[in-house]
Amino acid sequence: MINLKRLYKSFRFAFRGLLSLIKKEQNFKIHMIATVVVIFLGWYMQIKLWQWSLIVLMIAGVLILEMLNTVFERLLDLFKPRLHSYVKEVKDIMSAIVLVASIASVIIALLIFVPYF
Repeated sequence: MINLKRLYKSFRFAFRGLLSLIKKEQNFKIHMIATVVVIFLGWYMQIKLWQWSLIVLMIAGVLILEMLNTVFERLLDLFKPRLHSYVKEVKDIMSAIVLVASIASVIIALLIFVPYF
């Protein structure tokens, strides 16, 4: 049987985490703004269902990677706050992962939206 009280708590914690990211993380805010713009363009240009599928996958991928990047940065700061060269390297690599996903998203968005202009 599903415990509705526990389910409610789980969703509350998840939304609290999302709000924390939106308030505290500049790059997450930028990704959210880009998300709103892309969703508006898709709606306005009436893109096809398969194009929506790609857009949703890319948006989710970039946001998830940005969340993971934030988690790794905070965990690394807890254990070895900028004392070890590996900490800096891991943080840089995590940022690079988000950058690559963001660039791929922009390329896919251009491939989808340019023909509509």
